[in-house]
Amino acid sequence: MSQDNGHAAAAAEAEVEEAMAELQVEEPKRRAPRLNERILSSLSRRSVAAHPWHDLEIGPEAPAVFNVVVEITKGSKVKYELDKKTGLIKVDRVLYSSVVYPHNYGFIPRTLCEDNDPMDVLVLMQEPVLPGSFLRARAIGLMPMIDQGEKDDKIIAVCADDPEYRHFRDINELSPHRLQEIKRFFEDYKKNENKEVAVNEFLPAADAREAIQYSMDLYAQYIMQSLRR
Repeated sequence: MSQDNGHAAAAAEAEVEEAMAELQVEEPKRRAPRLNERILSSLSRRSVAAHPWHDLEIGPEAPAVFNVVVEITKGSKVKYELDKKTGLIKVDRVLYSSVVYPHNYGFIPRTLCEDNDPMDVLVLMQEPVLPGSFLRARAIGLMPMIDQGEKDDKIIAVCADDPEYRHFRDINELSPHRLQEIKRFFEDYKKNENKEVAVNEFLPAADAREAIQYSMDLYAQYIMQSLRR
């Protein structure tokens, strides 16, 4: 083959490759979807409470007015409770007795009692509240209770943002029947499990605030000890 023919063949081959390249359609690059601002905010630990016991604040007016995480809905026979490891609300059991919770029931965040649980609260208000929600409550009394030989006191509170209940300041403002109903529920709700519960006389709001403050201090001591480890 002559030199001219060689150049011509090379040029022709180059033209074919160029033409083939033009025919090829470039595959469009996939763009990453833009995250909605609400999704982004939910991923940030600074804007949401990751664990309702430890990350949700108790509130600036504690121990008088404080946040409560609802575990059990008013009128429910299901015993929900906080799963301490995950922070989720789990089903512990269905009550063995033919009774339902007379009011919304939950716990106060960033508190600790001698049974290694947060402080329990029964919140009086008009409506049932979904488990996992939190609300503001005002302490109006304390119900001393012994559950299977262990101290398990309950704070009696009213929803601070319920117009029918927010004016209550002390447990003696409630009707005797309401107090008897609450007392009887806790006396009976474990009877069919052959578990003994003793409920003593209700104490006033001052005792409730004192108990909450003690549980706040106990929680703070626990946190300090954890940080030193």
